[in-house]
Amino acid sequence: MTVPQIKPVVLRDLLNADTALRIDLPDDTSPALPGLDRDDLIQLAGRTVLIATRSQASTAAALIALDGVASAFVICPPDMSSDLLRSIAETAGVEAIITDHSDFDIGMNIPVLVRGTNNGIPDAKGLQQQETRWIMPTSGTTGRPKLVAHRFSALIGAISSTSASTNPVWATFYDIRRYGGLQIFLRACAAGARLVLTNPTEQLGDFIGRCTAAGVTHLTGTPSHWRRLLMSPFASQIDPAYVRLSGEIADRAILDALRAKWPSAAIIHAYASTEAGVGFEVSDGQEGFPAAYLGGLPGIYLKIEADTLRIRSSRTALTYVGPDAPVLLDDDGFVDTDDVVERVGDRCYFRGRRSGVVNVGGNKVHPEEVERVINLHPSVSMSRVRSRRNPILGDLIVADVVLKPSASAASELDHTKLKDEILSACRRDLARHKVPVALEFSASLPLIGSGKMGRQHA
Repeated sequence: MTVPQIKPVVLRDLLNADTALRIDLPDDTSPALPGLDRDDLIQLAGRTVLIATRSQASTAAALIALDGVASAFVICPPDMSSDLLRSIAETAGVEAIITDHSDFDIGMNIPVLVRGTNNGIPDAKGLQQQETRWIMPTSGTTGRPKLVAHRFSALIGAISSTSASTNPVWATFYDIRRYGGLQIFLRACAAGARLVLTNPTEQLGDFIGRCTAAGVTHLTGTPSHWRRLLMSPFASQIDPAYVRLSGEIADRAILDALRAKWPSAAIIHAYASTEAGVGFEVSDGQEGFPAAYLGGLPGIYLKIEADTLRIRSSRTALTYVGPDAPVLLDDDGFVDTDDVVERVGDRCYFRGRRSGVVNVGGNKVHPEEVERVINLHPSVSMSRVRSRRNPILGDLIVADVVLKPSASAASELDHTKLKDEILSACRRDLARHKVPVALEFSASLPLIGSGKMGRQHA
């Protein structure tokens, strides 16, 4: 008896045929390029493809066309150097490249197809449908990215089947070529929704203006994205029904500020990473997550081991990619997230990244722990805590602070008073070795491409 093969679910199956996905991007003045067609699919079938495009719309077209056709594809953010793209291509065993760069060259003898957005989905009938591996670089705040392979079924594991009935209009600060943005792209696909995207060169006011014109109901980004928006006059132009944070620790200061700004909105902070997938959501307005989650969520298993959060679920990635890649899953199928978590009573709190800890005189300091205290000051919009190397004393803690506009315009004497107040709060709430030895006010703080705070050490 022959057992019939079950075809895997692919992205084109997820698309809502009645209400097609519409992607809203800033005006694109790049030359018009042909989209992918059936001949391209035949050429790329069964191959590992690198997707390296300037336009998110071109990326979206390639994902829809190639899922279920290619053996694997690597989704590359737009800010990668030629050297890094070449290294990724070599590591992943890339056999073809799709780009919308007319002058694309990474110094490898690999077929390059220069294609733009596609107004329709190329016909894939007659081509053997297979499970395509979705490969993405990690997007941490430090270090060289690793390549992570996902199944499509894992990527859509957190998307509710009822999402299409709510008629959302999505917008995101994320780029869809990173895990957080890809999740929002897939949610919009499932809902047949309009999706408003930004790019690194677009001014915040222009993006929010397009959100307003589109009637955006669901807006997502990192806590750093949200802090920047709340600092601006543009936050008053929108009234989202759904506010979502992920990618960084959502501390009490940002959660309270969002609730004060949009008291009727659903404010959700989600735990997700490229390796662990979407772990869980928290909707009670509090930082951290209920300790009851450690008892098990539907299909999600959490535990704290050696102070870090471990996750096992059907949403986690398959593996790291490459001949020298580290092991992703332990013997019990858990991913070590590298996020340090402390249980206090019936709540679990994120303290920071294990790999981002600063050693001060033999004592460990999580920069996020210090930022949490600084951000609670009513005059502070956001802060970045980092180490500064001293040739005699070793690593010291310093802080860069962005004030709210009203406080920023204050006199120098008032700024001196603010510094004293912030440092006094640190001395009151933190161990001595965690208190910054220097605090400087800045007009802004740098974010990396993923929207997270850049945490380079000085």
